[in-house]
Amino acid sequence: MVLYTNPIYFQYRNKYPSKRFICYLYILNIEFLMAKKEKKGYSPPVSNNSKEQPKENEALAKMPADIQEKLNAIKSKLEKFQKRIIEKFDKYIIGVALMPPPKPEELQQLQAMHNPQAPSQPAPEPKPEDKDKIHVLVLVDDSDSKTMPKLELKDKLTAIINTIGKEIDPNFVPQVLILSELWQNCFDAKYELLQLIALSAPIYDTGMLQAIKISEVHKTMVLKKFEKYIVSYVLAGSLVQGKATSSSDIDVWIVIDDTDVKKMTRAELKDKLRAIIIGMGIEAGELTGIKNKINIQVYILTDFWDSLREANPVIFTLLRDGVPFFDRGIFMPWKQLLKMGKIKPSAEAIDMFMGSGEQVIRRVQLKLNEIGMEDIYYALLTPSQAALMLYGVAPPSPKETGALMRELFVNKEKLLEDKFVKILEKSVEIRKSIEHGDKKELSGKEIDELMSDGDKYLKRIKRLFTQIEKIKEQHEMVNLYDTITTVARDVLKLEGVEKVKDSELLEVVEDKLVTEGKMPSKFLRTIEEVIDAKKAYDANKISKVEIEKLHREAGPLVKFLVEHMQRKRTRELDRVKIRVKYGGKFGEVLLLVNEAFVTIDIDAEQKEINKAVLGENGSIGTLEKSSFEDMEKSLSTAKIPQKASIKERTFEDLKRIFGKDVEILMNW
Repeated sequence: MVLYTNPIYFQYRNKYPSKRFICYLYILNIEFLMAKKEKKGYSPPVSNNSKEQPKENEALAKMPADIQEKLNAIKSKLEKFQKRIIEKFDKYIIGVALMPPPKPEELQQLQAMHNPQAPSQPAPEPKPEDKDKIHVLVLVDDSDSKTMPKLELKDKLTAIINTIGKEIDPNFVPQVLILSELWQNCFDAKYELLQLIALSAPIYDTGMLQAIKISEVHKTMVLKKFEKYIVSYVLAGSLVQGKATSSSDIDVWIVIDDTDVKKMTRAELKDKLRAIIIGMGIEAGELTGIKNKINIQVYILTDFWDSLREANPVIFTLLRDGVPFFDRGIFMPWKQLLKMGKIKPSAEAIDMFMGSGEQVIRRVQLKLNEIGMEDIYYALLTPSQAALMLYGVAPPSPKETGALMRELFVNKEKLLEDKFVKILEKSVEIRKSIEHGDKKELSGKEIDELMSDGDKYLKRIKRLFTQIEKIKEQHEMVNLYDTITTVARDVLKLEGVEKVKDSELLEVVEDKLVTEGKMPSKFLRTIEEVIDAKKAYDANKISKVEIEKLHREAGPLVKFLVEHMQRKRTRELDRVKIRVKYGGKFGEVLLLVNEAFVTIDIDAEQKEINKAVLGENGSIGTLEKSSFEDMEKSLSTAKIPQKASIKERTFEDLKRIFGKDVEILMNW
């Protein structure tokens, strides 16, 4: 049976080697096979016509009579318990799982989850676990709980579910866990509950339990092999957004630290680790028996950071909704910074500022004399700072905001009339006068005037936002066109095409890249769309939505072309790279046009890199200390010859550098 190939089984076989645990294993196996047939969360027990039923009956018949009786009794009670709580709380229950008998420390943790002690009160000593207890985990979705606090909801559900459990069997020990509590544990880097769920057997599941199980197994496999490089392992997608179904894909994101890569390019590192990690995902699916597709997105840290700086909406969505199953202290700080609007440019922060202005104006109309001045001040200031952020500059101090808006929007871009800047400056000045005690109170006439001016100001700022977005659209369209055509030309240079006219770019790309199988044809269509979009924009015949769509489609194209250049560059470097063996060590020599870089021991933890002048006769001059950064800088500008050869003087100098016993390695 499938369960017996699961690593979870082997962990607990050694942990609980008893007849009672054999009973548990059998029930786990039955429910596991039932769950494999499910397309929804719950269905009746497996019918007699099922192909799996004879196997279950055969296994049951081999067990002692008392064990068989106990199995059937527990299974029946579990089914009854499951049906009753789902009938009563169908809207909230997203998973029910049977837990193995906990160890004393695990039992203490579960008890503390439902009976938290005050900080000043020591936790009681755990009581020995009754072997007849049946522990059941009930996972509750509290995402739409608005009528009462989440903990109150949990307490009420716990009380009712415990009562139902005791009515069925006094040995039932339901453990109610709300989803927000589970996620908060992940945010706090407490992953024990994830491990508990992974080691439990689903009885009822809308998709969350199996997602956690396969993700936890996959995470464990990845960390075991690549723990040094893994920065974050994050569950994302519809599961954490509250939109998942039992058939939903399972989306995970993995961020890999590439900041200390020396033996290969970053593109090579990503490709190699990605292939292995995706293979582990397939293996995790086979081990757990979960058929839902696990979508694994692998990012290297430098690319992830670039996406943050470029305000990539996919990355922002990941930070906003994602739940870390493992984090070295990078994902959560970024998540909090995004929430605070500190990652700029941030659509969330801009929306927050704009919404703040409109909400404040409404409050001013209600509170007037009480807090009117304070609210009007921020109603004008925060949208002003949001406009500056949208333009691309960090918001200054309040007293400098008016001057900067005048400089940028009135004088430079000529988007805003100066009278509106004066309204903002007047509000700042009045608040300052009140704050310093120079002005004791505001008259009704002054408040009415401020309210009227403030309303006009906000309406004008809304129009300013549209104007700024239009300018940004223009810049983005031009930058997109320039980026695509420049990168395409850079790739063509590597293919031997030095100059290409704008009118011939598509034709040459198709001939040199697509036809020869070096680039998929879909990217040719993307280049064509960018060129057509630039013409349409110049004619004012393209919308903002179309530009944004084009940006999303162009991203994979740019990434593909850059990685293509990196790989081609790596292959070119192999032509001028000499690998040698001397004694029990290995060295490497790069022969460029006028200089050579010599790595004495490529396997050393701290590699010694030297540089020397390369003569026309192939001689390698006196070695001078260099660095990896210096070598990369030279490689970025060096022209690699189509054909490379080793001259006699080069052989002589290799002996001088590495010793007379040096061997040149072929096809390294």
